[in-house]
Amino acid sequence: MNTTNEKLWTWSFVNVWLSNFFVFLVFYLLFVTMPIFIIDTGAGEGAAGLVITIFLLSAILIRPLSGHWVENLGRMPILITALIIFFVSSALYLLTEALPFILLIRFLHGIGFGMATTVLGALAADVIPDRRKGEGMGYFAMSMNFAMVIGPFLGLTLLQSFNYTIMFLSCAIAAVVALLTGVTIRVPGTRTGATVDRGSVIPKLDGLFEKSVIPIAVTGAIVALAYAGVLSFVSVYATDLGLGQAASYFFMVYAIVLLISRPFTGRWFDQYGENVIVIPAIVTFGIGLIVLSMANSAIMLLVSGGLIGLGWGTMVPSMQTIALQKVPERAGSATATFFTIFDIGVGFGSYIVGVAATGIGFSSLYFNSSFVVFSAVFLYMWLHGKKKRSNHQAEIEYTS
Repeated sequence: MNTTNEKLWTWSFVNVWLSNFFVFLVFYLLFVTMPIFIIDTGAGEGAAGLVITIFLLSAILIRPLSGHWVENLGRMPILITALIIFFVSSALYLLTEALPFILLIRFLHGIGFGMATTVLGALAADVIPDRRKGEGMGYFAMSMNFAMVIGPFLGLTLLQSFNYTIMFLSCAIAAVVALLTGVTIRVPGTRTGATVDRGSVIPKLDGLFEKSVIPIAVTGAIVALAYAGVLSFVSVYATDLGLGQAASYFFMVYAIVLLISRPFTGRWFDQYGENVIVIPAIVTFGIGLIVLSMANSAIMLLVSGGLIGLGWGTMVPSMQTIALQKVPERAGSATATFFTIFDIGVGFGSYIVGVAATGIGFSSLYFNSSFVVFSAVFLYMWLHGKKKRSNHQAEIEYTS
């Protein structure tokens, strides 16, 4: 059977993509601008870091519960609730500059973000044809990748050209678009409501995580330790090198490489299996870190951005697809488990990288981080890769 005969870009997939894009657009826009806003209000750098931490903390805490609710109470009720929370909290930024209220809004915003991204990941898995899962999840992940490029650029541009009121108003508008596109998603009939006990709101402790997903999530979290250093400090590193202007194009190159490679890597995942994609992706990311550590020109900096974009941008959706394939009937719980552990890796990585960079410098940091990434190849093979069935191609009935 030829997988290309199964339509991928359906009405529902487009709307899942758009809703996820606008949710992450707000996330990345505020990720780079909220610390500036807090410092400008006179609260200090410690408080600026706290507004990021409290958002991520609430998102991480809500994810396991969200996965349970998605499976037990249905996709759409949880999606609509999450997107309303996300919109309301986005709009509340317009009403106050007081730090205690900002922190409360950030906590609420993180809850909406964690819930929304969990259910949207499950919905993406629902509407993508089974035999195009790798390809489809790759395209879905591009909604996050594009938001990562556009969000910071838009946020900083709005601050330079307008003011915080316009910036927060833009976030509220984006959140409205996320809500409007979300409510028009057409969920497959078997996924519209509960699949277990509709009255089960508070899960048992052993029901919070999908155990089969933990190995691949842990592997991703190890690589995320290194990626946190790129996400948080590449602009600072580039400025120290006198390449501040080139740094603004780093993630643009990242996104362009993703756009070019995505049609191929996703199809190869479906055709040849996960090992053929995941292992080279991890290695490519590690090589990108080495190039970054040696960057002494704009060209080298941008080449590293392309390698990191190709490696990281291919690895994450591939690992998420593996997680979904572990328990396809519980996509919400699988998504929640994967990203809960994954986000913990990013959170710890941001702290570890900040401490390490103070002692050894960014160049040494990125170079040594590459070995953490390379070690993930062996961890992947030990926890998952060697267990992959050899008849993967026959199993998915793919023919070119």
